[in-house]
Formats: sequence, structure tokens, C-alpha cells
Amino acid sequence: MAVTVVMVMAAGGCAGEPAGPANAADSPALPQVSMADHTYRVPQPLPDRPPGTLIAATDHGTDTRFGGARHWTVLYHSVNAHGVDVPVSGTVLLPPGAPPRGGWPVVSWAHGTTGVADSCAPSQMSDLGSDAYAKELRALLQAGYAVTATDYPGLGTPGMHTYLVGADEGNAVVDIVTAAHHLLPGLGNLWFAVGHSQGGQAVLFAAQAPSRAGAARLAGTVAIAPASHLEAMLPGVKASHVPSELSFAFYALAGLSATDPSRTLPSLLGTPAAELAFRVLAQCQAAGYPVLRHVNTEEALPLSTGQLARIGQQMGDYGDPDRTAIPTPVLVVQGQEDHDVPPAWTAAVVQNLRGLGSPAIIPRTYPGAGHDQVLGQSICDLLTFLGTHGGRAPTSCTPFRTDSG
Repeated sequence: MAVTVVMVMAAGGCAGEPAGPANAADSPALPQVSMADHTYRVPQPLPDRPPGTLIAATDHGTDTRFGGARHWTVLYHSVNAHGVDVPVSGTVLLPPGAPPRGGWPVVSWAHGTTGVADSCAPSQMSDLGSDAYAKELRALLQAGYAVTATDYPGLGTPGMHTYLVGADEGNAVVDIVTAAHHLLPGLGNLWFAVGHSQGGQAVLFAAQAPSRAGAARLAGTVAIAPASHLEAMLPGVKASHVPSELSFAFYALAGLSATDPSRTLPSLLGTPAAELAFRVLAQCQAAGYPVLRHVNTEEALPLSTGQLARIGQQMGDYGDPDRTAIPTPVLVVQGQEDHDVPPAWTAAVVQNLRGLGSPAIIPRTYPGAGHDQVLGQSICDLLTFLGTHGGRAPTSCTPFRTDSG
């Protein structure tokens, strides 16, 4: 593979000591990130390296969309649910100005559903997935946090994205923190996991495996409208008669097929429905909606009650985020008018995690807030939670509006 070798510039100092500016010291030379047709190029075969090891990095300089933050695109090693080394792409953002003593604390951001095609990787979008996400990350940067933002395995990198496979997503959320410390050794040792929807599910899995980050200490997690109850997804979509909801079902089936190759879309759906699914999978989320207009959900998911139950159980085994206790504090955020992630499901997640012995699960519900609106309405409580658990105490905060519910 032909690559252009660049020198990645990293922050000076050691973790726990005052860090210098972002270009104070040099890290080892790394290949620059490159892509072909929206898929990032990675070494073939991929050399075996520890999780969080950098594969490539590109410094984009300051990014005005994120308040002048320093912006990198990175490729790094992670591990999937089967223990296999996989390449993952993502973004690293560093606040402008001098870092605090001990280095910037880190927020590992986990995005919600954007699609499963490589062009849907947030690192390839100027707003990292949506305007609401850009506002959320800008607020975190302004509050004094470095931000890492994984794309998850197979989203931007070779292979199908393992959508809603919790271990894959959670490992990627943790391992990009390690990668960022290799890129910028002056980052602080304290980090937080924050995610929305699919990302809310991802950070709950990340919080179950915090030791993956080595010396970096997970101080708290914020799960915003976390995906859950995956065993109920397919029956619910089939019975909904809402064609746009089929995109989530097709993404979930594609994710299952990626982690279990015996579950191919043609074998699950038959040829006509599989062809429809592949047309949807080739688009990012909103772009796929016209393909689904006037589609009958029952015909698009020609699965018997028994098949739905068996597949749903497997999806739940891979992706339900409330089956293992979480030892660190968790803020669970939910909009009361959320029609994508029902409030009752999130309440059950809270109850289940508490029942497993999780010591500090804190629920917050926002009346009148929809699935995306809750991001803006909860931002001040989120920053207060981070500050209370060792992060930077917010000096000021203003909730923001989102374009959709």
C-alpha cells in the first residue's frame, strides 16, 4: 500500500504533569490517513498490535466548526466481540489554548445511528454526523475536554459495520482513548464515556470494560437515550407499518450478519427483501428513506414469529447493554417524548443495572424532549455530572436547540 509518511505532532509532557502546546514534541512517524471510495486504507494483512495502537493519523489543523479545536483523523487497532484485531477510524479534537495542569481530561464520544455504508462514518462528515452532534461536541470542547470520537468497526473501514454489536462498539470507544494518548501524550489520565442512541448503548458496554484503557481512569459515563431491548426490534418494526423504521431493522440484521456470517441477509429475508435491504444499506440514514417509501413492513421482513424470536434473542445477547453491572457512576438521560427509544425501555435499563449491583445509576428524564432534542436540553446537566466526578466544573452553560426531535 502506498502511503505518504508524515510526522504526527503530539503534546509534550507526561500524563499527570503540565502539558505543553499540541506541537511541543514529536511522536514516531505514522502514515497519513488515506481512503478510496469512502473506505479508509489499512494494511493488508493487518499486523497484530495491542488495542489502541495507532495505524495512521492526519492532522487537519484548527477546525472553525469546533471553535478552533485541533482536529485529527485517526486509524487505530481495536478488538471485536470474537477477540479478533480490527481496524477502526475516528476523530480526535483538542481544545485551543493552554491545557490545564495534568492535561486535558478526555470525553470519548459515541455517535448515534448514521447508517452502515462507509460514507456514513462521522469522521468523513464536517459535523461528525449531525448538527446536534456538532453542537454537543463544541460544548464539550468549550468546557475544556479533549474529545475522541470513534466511527465503530466497519464504518469507514473494510468490512460491514457491526451495528449494535455491543462489545465491538464499546471496545472501540475505549481503545480510541488509548490511541489519543499515543497521539497526544500530554492528555490527562481522567476520561469519560458519553454517547447518544446507538452510542448510548456503546458507552454502557465501554463502561463494562474500563480497564482496557490502561492507566487512563474512567470517571463516569453518560448514556443518552441508549439503544436497548434489541430482542424486540424486529417484531416492533414489522408491526409498526412505518416504512422508515425498516432502516434500523436492516442495519441490525446487517450487523448480526457481520458478527455471525451464518446469518446472511438473503438467507434471513429471501431474495426480494434482501435486495431492498442492500439498497437501503448502501445509503446513509436519511438518504435511504426514499427507497422505503410505500414499502410494506411485513413484506420487507418476511420472518415468522419463531424466526423473529430466535434472531431477536441473538441480537439481545450481542447488544443489550443492561446485562452486566457497571462499577462507575452512570448518568442515564432520556427524553419523555422520544419515539425512537421508548422511555419505558430506558427505565427498565436503569432498573436492570441497579438490580445487577451497579452502585451509581442516575436517571434524568426531560419532559417534552424528543430523541435528538434531549441532547440540547441535557447538556448543562451532563457538564455538571462530569464536573462532579472529577472533570472540569462548568463556568457557564446554555442549552442548545436541535433541528429535529
